[in-house]
Amino acid sequence: MTGSTTLTRERADLIESLRRHRHFLRFTVRDLTDEQAMLRPTASALNLAGLIKHVSATEAEWVRFAEGGARAMHRNWGPDVLNRHWHLAAGETLAGLLADYEAVAQHTDELVATLPDLDADHALPEAPWFEPGARWSARRVFLHVIAETAQHAGHADILRESIDGQKTMG
Repeated sequence: MTGSTTLTRERADLIESLRRHRHFLRFTVRDLTDEQAMLRPTASALNLAGLIKHVSATEAEWVRFAEGGARAMHRNWGPDVLNRHWHLAAGETLAGLLADYEAVAQHTDELVATLPDLDADHALPEAPWFEPGARWSARRVFLHVIAETAQHAGHADILRESIDGQKTMG
């Protein structure tokens, strides 16, 4: 990793937590075809490819926030977000999504390691689920990404087990 910031124990712990939960999520799609990754084996509209795509896009958005605030997020929380974030578009593949996710992960890990101040904060974007005027530090953003990834890795584990009985753990 580049940069002059020392990799403190806190930064190393954040990176390790990110990597662990990303691994669990990626592990759920091992050996699947694109078609299998798009199956919806539960009552939910969730599918494994969509979870990978969503988590990758969400991590990238929050990292842009940590770097430059709400304006840098390029967020789009409109009604068509489900189609863009949760389904393979024409020409997309599971392998391509995983490669994109790896690039996002590398950028995040580099930022965690080198960001000068984990306490630097920005005002959250306006959204009904954020308290007006709330601010998040970079540290809080990275903790949020860890929680988001862990939550969706659990969803993915249920989906994978429903598809073919394979489990992430156990």
